[in-house]
This record gives sequence, C-alpha cells and structure tokens, in this order.
Amino acid sequence: MLMSMETQISAGLPLPAPEATGDDLFRLGLLYSTGQGGAPLDYVSAHMLFNLAAMRGSIEAKVYRKELSQEMASEDVAEAQRAAREWLAHG
Repeated sequence: MLMSMETQISAGLPLPAPEATGDDLFRLGLLYSTGQGGAPLDYVSAHMLFNLAAMRGSIEAKVYRKELSQEMASEDVAEAQRAAREWLAHG
C-alpha cells in the first residue's frame, strides 16, 4: 500500500499517497471501520477512505460507505466528506 508520511489521519497513521488505488483506500477504510490492524475505531476516517475508494472505482467501498453513513451523525458524515475533499485537493 502506498503511504504518504506527510498526510496523517487524526490518530497519526499515514494516509495513502495520491496514487493509491481504490483497493488500497478500501482496505485502509476497513481497518478504521473495525479498529483492527493498529488503527483506532474511527468512522469519520473510514467514511472518508471509503468515499475516496468509491471515487477510484471500488464497488465494495460504495456499499460500506452507505452502511457506515447510516450509523453516523450527519455532522460526522459532513466532516468525512470535507476530509475527502481536502485530501483530493492536496493530492
């Protein structure tokens, strides 16, 4: 998985580099949505990563993003969407 040490999620784990694939982004989103692999349980970060993965063609990410958004407050979904836009702007 391609990682950029300059860009970090709130817990300090690195985000994928701009050239990360939809699959890379999806796998990282899974870690945050379940709190596994050293990642904290963080639905905002997971939603952001699923959103980015969906934009890169991951069908699974679209399904997970939809399911996750139903468990989140609308303010948290908005925060995840802002974070995704910011990541795209800096990528």
